Amino acid sequence: MGQPFNCVGLIGRYGDSSVGDTLKTLSNYLKHRAIKVWLEEATANRVPDHGLETASLSTMGTSCDLVIVVGGDGTLLNAARALVGYSIPLLGINLGRLGFLVDLSASEMLVRLDEILDGHYLQEERILLHAEILREGKCVSSSDALNDVVVHKWNVARMIELDTYINGQFVNNHRSDGIIIATPTGSTAYALSSGGPILHPALDAIVLVPICPHTMSNRPIVVQGGSQIEIVVKESARSHAQVTCDGQITLNLAPGDLIKIQKKDQPIRLLHPANHDPYAILRAKLHWGGHL
Repeated sequence: MGQPFNCVGLIGRYGDSSVGDTLKTLSNYLKHRAIKVWLEEATANRVPDHGLETASLSTMGTSCDLVIVVGGDGTLLNAARALVGYSIPLLGINLGRLGFLVDLSASEMLVRLDEILDGHYLQEERILLHAEILREGKCVSSSDALNDVVVHKWNVARMIELDTYINGQFVNNHRSDGIIIATPTGSTAYALSSGGPILHPALDAIVLVPICPHTMSNRPIVVQGGSQIEIVVKESARSHAQVTCDGQITLNLAPGDLIKIQKKDQPIRLLHPANHDPYAILRAKLHWGGHL
């Protein structure tokens, strides 16, 4: 049996007209089980007549026993970055296509929630990355990422030149459209489409994947999760590069900046139904085993 869930926070996907009905169904179900329900403030502003008590993300992080994220993987990525410091478990319910992170369908959510709230679930920890932009030795901007940190060109149709260091040791100088530094969670996102390997989500590892490298010998590399990665964009191209975290947060670069990326101390906790099978999700998402 798992921990008791006395207070549950709800977060909905922004801009989705269907999220209100799912949130209403969830809140009625949770109230029926005598569970206190809070709706995240930004979600509440987009869902009229919700009739729920609202709370900030920080309040939910300190006071809730569980946060249920309704939407897609992008909604959960945003919630994970905001709540990682609170050690609160997240549960994802997908609206539409199956997600790698939001793996509980809306059609079966009440049945699965009965099991989860009764303590029958799987819990896993996923590592996040922390990226900093150092300018003259001082941090000028930073962000966390559950999927990936991407150094990439943005406004010209030409490659950028990068120097990469791991734990202070020079690894490579290469020309490409950029480089993806991904967690095992992010190995099935942008990194996969760029030719990177699929990492099991339980691994303590980081994968570096070049984007359209000039030389085919520039291949993805997997390093230990505690590694410190430093990237310098060469002077001639730096003005045409930027850093993006999870495809949602953009950090701007200036001449002389150093990008430092390392594993964040706190992991995020994800809950899944007891019958959760990550390989089944891979088969479904990547169409493995189909007949041509």
